[in-house]
Amino acid sequence: MTPTFSILAVSLVCLTTVVVGGLGLRLSRRTSDFYVAGRTVSPRLNASAISGEYLSAASFLGVAGLIYDEGVDLLWLPVGYTVGYLVLLVMVAAPMRRSGAYTLPDFAEARLRSVVIRRLAALLVVAIGWLYLVPQFQGAGLALQLVTGAPQWVGALVVTVVVALAVGAGGMRSITFVQAVQYWIKLTALAVPAFVLLALWMRAGAAAPEVPASWSQPFVADAAGDHPVYRSASMMVALCLGTMGLPHVLVRYYTNPDGVAARRTTVTVVALLGAFYLLPPVYAALGRVHLPSLPSGVRSDTVVLQLPGRVVEGIGGDVLTAILAGGAFAALLSTASGLAMSVTGVLHQEFIRPRLARLTGGDAMGFGGFRVAAAVAVVIPFVLSRAVEPIGIATTVGFAFSLAAATFAPLLMLGVWWRRLSTVGAAAGLVVGAVAATAAATATVVAAPLTGWAGALLANPAAWCTPLAFSVAVVVSLATPGSVPRDTTRVMVRLHTPERVQLNHSRIAD
Repeated sequence: MTPTFSILAVSLVCLTTVVVGGLGLRLSRRTSDFYVAGRTVSPRLNASAISGEYLSAASFLGVAGLIYDEGVDLLWLPVGYTVGYLVLLVMVAAPMRRSGAYTLPDFAEARLRSVVIRRLAALLVVAIGWLYLVPQFQGAGLALQLVTGAPQWVGALVVTVVVALAVGAGGMRSITFVQAVQYWIKLTALAVPAFVLLALWMRAGAAAPEVPASWSQPFVADAAGDHPVYRSASMMVALCLGTMGLPHVLVRYYTNPDGVAARRTTVTVVALLGAFYLLPPVYAALGRVHLPSLPSGVRSDTVVLQLPGRVVEGIGGDVLTAILAGGAFAALLSTASGLAMSVTGVLHQEFIRPRLARLTGGDAMGFGGFRVAAAVAVVIPFVLSRAVEPIGIATTVGFAFSLAAATFAPLLMLGVWWRRLSTVGAAAGLVVGAVAATAAATATVVAAPLTGWAGALLANPAAWCTPLAFSVAVVVSLATPGSVPRDTTRVMVRLHTPERVQLNHSRIAD
């Protein structure tokens, strides 16, 4: 395989990211421009941007690899990734936009009037963001190594530098344009080779995949008793509730003009994600046809990038591989940009900006500080990605979803819909959910391989961590009614009153 085309494709995607991101530098002048793109992003543009950042390395490479390994049970993955936005649409999309917050910690403090809750939320945003960024950098190294032979650290470093430049250039305005463009790049990059490979497969006589019986039959336990029904159910809980708890997803809803636009954005996102997730199962099935088994030490995450070279000889295979390599880098860059943006906003607002304000005696925005935060937001996970042994791109992302589901999902759903949520109850729910999900993930990595119920519960903790966090938050809130903020009713009215009613009320008052 000749790497020339792949190098050109990756270079073109990186150059496009930097150039498009540079447009935001000319448009970003105010605080709201950097944090929420001035709250003027249209539903269609925002939907493309959300889809661009949501479709990560786990979606582009990992989903096909997991379905290749595990079979039809993992077809729930594409469903769960998409259905998560339906839950977000119904439960929190419009109220979150009406909150007027810049970041998730902003919302937590506005709803619960607690600096402690704000700090906990800030720490969790950074933790989830970095946990999600690590597999993006690992995926970049894996993709570039496979198509060019470069050391893994090179791909990770390229993504780190490009993302830092894009985020630091113009904040959310830059990232919005970058992610919207990259969604269409990776949809095209995944679709074109898929149709070509499908056409060649059908032309050759449509040979059936060589798979074990458990691959094509749902919920068949292996000899170790891995409890596939529980694992699938827990995975769906993580994906459906974890989506609303991902900081880089939520922050995009602050960029819509109003709650109506937030709902329209979500409906469009569901359609865009649905179109994309039709494709990874195609690569998994074709992988079983042309790559019935992988050599020792070769990860299933690489199936998407290996297929064209196995099916098409010569320059045709190189071109198809280059298209996929460019799409994979677009996926890595767009998701890493969104994650870096959410982490940068919190680092700057919670840690760097207050220090600058004390030093300067004012509350200046400090764009230089914002760019320092952008550098910190990507350098630390880059270092972690080199220090931590890869455990699978989609697996690491699954841990991030589980942590988000066990922490922010209870906070947001109860904060938006239950007026009796107390400050102490919210803090207890966040701590218990974070400790339980983190402990499960740590045990899975340290004590692996685990089998039976122990392995299933620890590797897929969302089904028990999330109800536990909800229960703790509710019970502690009922036991501490004195810590319910006094202005809860006023805040709840703001979250649930349509903008049209608010506008008419303001006109009457004037």
